[in-house]
Amino acid sequence: MSGDTELIKLYSARILELAADIPHHGRLEAPDASVKRRSPLCGSTVTVDLKVTDGRVTDYAADVKACALGQAAASVVGANIIGCTQHQIITARDGLKAMLKQDGPAPTAPFDGLEVLLPARDYKNRHDSILLTLTAAAEAFEEISNASSCA
Repeated sequence: MSGDTELIKLYSARILELAADIPHHGRLEAPDASVKRRSPLCGSTVTVDLKVTDGRVTDYAADVKACALGQAAASVVGANIIGCTQHQIITARDGLKAMLKQDGPAPTAPFDGLEVLLPARDYKNRHDSILLTLTAAAEAFEEISNASSCA
């Protein structure tokens, strides 16, 4: 029974609220890059589309098919990614990973809202789903950077 209580705490009202309202949900018509990531453990998938101008995200969309925790993470990312640099996205991804896997602090602004996922530290089978959106966004930005450095 205590396991049920812990799961109820994990799926807080705030996490469920975020999961129900993902900003920029869907796909872009003509993205500069599109990356799909899948968590092999749970089957969650996220496809991130990015447009970048002058080193900053100018448009973003994500098609999210994930658990409530992955959706909540996608919601925080979607609400804050426009205007971000590649460095900010990579820093947030690495910070989220450290928060979940190494008991590190929550990512800093503009992705400090990911702190709501602190209770998920103990649920290793959910970590990949939580990391999908930022991982895909970082990879999409890298594709764009590589393409523009080759041009």
